[in-house]
Amino acid sequence: MNNREMSKRQMRREQVRKKEQRSRLIAILLISLGALFLAFLIIYPSMKPVGDITAPVSHNRPNADFNTAGDPNAPITVTEFSDFQCPYCRIFFENTEELLMEKYVANGTVYFVYKTVGEFIGPESKAAAEAAYCAGDQGKFWEMHDIIFANQTGENVGAYETRRLNAFADELGLDRGEYDDCFNSGKYSDLADQDAKDATAAGIQATPSFLITYEVNGETQTRLVQGAQTIDVFSQEIDAALAEMGQ
Repeated sequence: MNNREMSKRQMRREQVRKKEQRSRLIAILLISLGALFLAFLIIYPSMKPVGDITAPVSHNRPNADFNTAGDPNAPITVTEFSDFQCPYCRIFFENTEELLMEKYVANGTVYFVYKTVGEFIGPESKAAAEAAYCAGDQGKFWEMHDIIFANQTGENVGAYETRRLNAFADELGLDRGEYDDCFNSGKYSDLADQDAKDATAAGIQATPSFLITYEVNGETQTRLVQGAQTIDVFSQEIDAALAEMGQ
């Protein structure tokens, strides 16, 4: 083999080596870019602004205690089965709830209980419920309830992602250490699930729904109000229950 043939073979080997080197560099570059992109997708949600927070209108709830209001010994209990992502639940909160509190809860006629329906609409529903219950540990269930509804923007669109719920907690001046421990541990996950089971047991199929319970001659009676009804509808049902009880 002459020198010219050896030189050509060396040139080909060098070309192959350089081509393989370029291929490795391109592969490394593509892998690095992919890793950076994945890191961006993971990190960006925690960096983006949470957006403006709408302050809720203050509501008066007599004898508020955790997720209840009124006298536990009242002759009638009204249990609301709700979902923080439900637009009609927000409408009830904005238009009827306070009137119900003023007319029947304040005078001891009705004991009002708020329950969620777990993940009825989606994961953000349950997350919001757990946040409200955690706020309840610091005596601010209803304040969290109100700010959640005031910032409702749609169903499963990120309105109640963890960072937004944390921002609500800050807005309400909650002890973040206590709140974070509660929320991150899933302390009230079982309670939110139990709310959903209670709704199913009561035959609830839509939100908001209201179960009115009372006793007549020692037997429990129930009435069901469905939807974001006016105070007139609630008055009709509650007054009818009072008449049954002879009150």
